[in-house]
Amino acid sequence: MKAAVIVFPASNCDRDVATVLKQVAGAPPRMIWHGDSEIPPGTDLIVLPGGFSYGDYLRCGAMAAQSPVMRAVVAAARAGTAVLGICNGFQILTESGLLPGVLMRNASLKFICRDVTLRVEQTDTPFTNRYGNGGVVTFPVAHHDGNYYADEDTLDRLEGEGLVAFRYSDGAGEVTPEANPNGSRRNVAGILDPGRRILGLMPHPERLADPALGGSDGRAMFEGLLAAVG
Repeated sequence: MKAAVIVFPASNCDRDVATVLKQVAGAPPRMIWHGDSEIPPGTDLIVLPGGFSYGDYLRCGAMAAQSPVMRAVVAAARAGTAVLGICNGFQILTESGLLPGVLMRNASLKFICRDVTLRVEQTDTPFTNRYGNGGVVTFPVAHHDGNYYADEDTLDRLEGEGLVAFRYSDGAGEVTPEANPNGSRRNVAGILDPGRRILGLMPHPERLADPALGGSDGRAMFEGLLAAVG
């Protein structure tokens, strides 16, 4: 699998993702600077990592979405290249128009950094094919603006087309208000594009992808990607 990780000013999870990709794929990904204008030919997967691109000035992800490299990312995504946006990467995907909705300030108005449980809603995607439908996984969150919002028509469309990939849930897979860490509409934690080749999610699978880190639920996402697009 030929992967590329986009590095923006103040990205802070790019190397975490790179480490997991190297472990799973056996080769390090290309690290692409935000000022570059091209994605290497033959790239199978593009990752927009977490962090605080451009210091979250103006609006989270808004400035990064205007970076030169994003024109190439958008073109590659529309041509069918798999794209994974994690946390700030999810914000960038919505700001660039590749995914609908917005990520707003957490309902608590506080930064949240802890493990959360998620229910897997779709398994027929390159990102989730190694999970069981309705299964529960644990990923960490670390965000101040992870409150997913979209209007009712958009939410109904996402639901109707099976484009909600993950929801915040309790350990038994029950979707409850108490399990929602940030106020996201309908407990949405991650969504897909209609082609199921783009995934944006707020929790960090790369941060629990090795037993040495306290869990490995996130590793299956990268192994699934290797099987699907590698």
